[in-house]
Amino acid sequence: MKKLILLFVIIIFSSLQVIAQTESLDSARKEYKYPLEILITAPRLTMPLKENSFATSIVGYDFLTTMPRMIAADEPLKLVPGVKVDNQANGERVHLSIRGQGILTERGIRGIKILLDGIPVNDPTGFAPDFFDVDWSTVERVEVLRGPGASLYGGSSSGGIINIITQNGSSKPLSGQGLITYGSNNFFKGLGQFGGLVNNVNYRVSYSREYGDGYRDHTHFFGNNIYGKATYTPNKYISLTPIISYSEKYHENPEGINLLQYQQDPKQSNPDAIPFNEYLETNRIIAGLVGTVNINPMHDFNFNVYTKRTLFTEANNHTFNDRNIVTPGASFQYNVHFGGKKIRNHVSVGTDLQWQTILEKRVENDHTVRGLDLLSDQKIEQRGLSAFLIDRVELGDKVDIIGSVRYDDIRNSLSDKLKTNFDASGEANFNKTTGRLGVTFTPVSNISIYANVGQGFLPPATEELAQNPDNFGGFNTHLVPATSLGEDIGVRGTIKDILYYDIGGFYLTTENDFDRYRITDPLRNQETFYKTEGSSRRFGLEVYGKFTPVKQLTVQLAYTYSNFKYTNDKPSKIVMDDTSIVKYAVDGNWLPNSPQHQIYADLQYEVVPHLYVGLSSETLSKSYIDGANLDAEAVEGYTLFNGRIVYDWCLKSIAGQLSFNVTNIGDKKYVAFSEPDPGGNAYQPGAGRQFFGSLKINL
Repeated sequence: MKKLILLFVIIIFSSLQVIAQTESLDSARKEYKYPLEILITAPRLTMPLKENSFATSIVGYDFLTTMPRMIAADEPLKLVPGVKVDNQANGERVHLSIRGQGILTERGIRGIKILLDGIPVNDPTGFAPDFFDVDWSTVERVEVLRGPGASLYGGSSSGGIINIITQNGSSKPLSGQGLITYGSNNFFKGLGQFGGLVNNVNYRVSYSREYGDGYRDHTHFFGNNIYGKATYTPNKYISLTPIISYSEKYHENPEGINLLQYQQDPKQSNPDAIPFNEYLETNRIIAGLVGTVNINPMHDFNFNVYTKRTLFTEANNHTFNDRNIVTPGASFQYNVHFGGKKIRNHVSVGTDLQWQTILEKRVENDHTVRGLDLLSDQKIEQRGLSAFLIDRVELGDKVDIIGSVRYDDIRNSLSDKLKTNFDASGEANFNKTTGRLGVTFTPVSNISIYANVGQGFLPPATEELAQNPDNFGGFNTHLVPATSLGEDIGVRGTIKDILYYDIGGFYLTTENDFDRYRITDPLRNQETFYKTEGSSRRFGLEVYGKFTPVKQLTVQLAYTYSNFKYTNDKPSKIVMDDTSIVKYAVDGNWLPNSPQHQIYADLQYEVVPHLYVGLSSETLSKSYIDGANLDAEAVEGYTLFNGRIVYDWCLKSIAGQLSFNVTNIGDKKYVAFSEPDPGGNAYQPGAGRQFFGSLKINL
């Protein structure tokens, strides 16, 4: 680390001496002032932010470039209210929820639609396995829409939508960028990318590699990302973007520890993690084509077609779970625009089609050795078919009304190839019609008031279905879809181009919520299973503000108030390994892992031209590990402070950025993630003080 700091100082000094006159290239730093006219693309109808009735946040390039590591979703989404991201192992693997949707998921993301350059990350059941295909160093901006949106994207958008848009190539025939980052706990990330504009093709290709040992024992990770896209626009009517990507990720899993172990040494892993070499490994290839055809001013057509191939292995302390997954799909949307100046209508009809085939085998894990006993061998086939209708009506330049309705039909079938004691083959099918209605009112050009009501539909996903408590193999037949109904009201606007604000409140009720539990079978008592039980009432307040009183100073604040409580008709017993412990989740108790208050503040000041100093803080209040709400087991609230120095430089045609980051300046001991665990291993400690230095060069 001393060598890293010394190298940083030398480069800064050399740059200041050599560069007499500094001019930042356009690609070195871009500012998003959050004008209400900025176009939002995630709701399937491109429209200005002020006309969008969703609670919406935009993470721009200016904030993305301040991230210390740029490998996981927890860093770029900190300034989005209503979103909670837990980094479980100080690597790329995260746990993400919006307004509490997805808080009890063991792995992956539930109830949130994730789009990467128009290609969906979710499978036909709405499950998004990870963010591993996203290289956050190459992202241009992120649009986050919060609240039930099942009528737009189906069961995968019960909690909201995350639309990730990567950078395009430059306007020159060829340009490039190199990035290298070193830091604490043996962290390294290297990125190289090039792109440009040749005739009618804008292209970009990137490759990155990262690795690190993580903060705790047994949290080593590494990964490789290759991503390429090229947008072909032969004329003003047609735009075609082929995309291809490859990701390879490996994450050791330290698992949670109990409260006594956390107090003794937060860096230690669960006693089972190292002997059984618990880990997750993913290899994925994606190929897709996204296109737009503008027939004339009244008619246009959008589509995407894609296929994904994933090889996945999870080693827990009892089994190795191997999956070979193929996921093809397509979306088609036809848009019609008509009307005059006073009333203008935009009508869209379309369909989402998706299939998935999973070849899954489980074998015994006997202390890092793959056992010979084949515990399950099955083929899972899934299909998602939907049809949707969206109607957006503009009443002059002040009122916008958006209504949508959608029908989803999801089918799952399983073929048991092993058939040891009995044939576990079966089906699990779900369907639902959902709707949404939203309105925005713009009384003056710089203020927009929005309100909406929408339904959520959360069918059992791959992970819930494949974990059968009754047998190795087969479907969990005890599950039914969860549903929700949510209302939003809010206001967004600007004041004299120095303040952007967005203040909104929501009320959400859910039925048939998914919950996690364990069984007493000694061979499977460490696995996570799911049940459909309980309901909840959730309301909250989400506030975002960006204040720029002078050109040199930018202050951003995101605050979330969450009041999430069970409304169960009867107590739900929480099964514990120690049967002498009796706990229940009852009506009026708080949902797990849901702090009432969440605050993130960021301040950046330009000391001299192109030299920026930043300070941020993040505060979370107390939360509970399960629905019993025992204060003795609760996760204490905490506040962390982070600092950075960023220097933008330019030498003739070469520009770049040099940065130095410190996270958790006070070396605060805290729990970053908690989850219900029958053995009491509910605590995943967060990282202590860490240092990162980064150099970026644009050619």
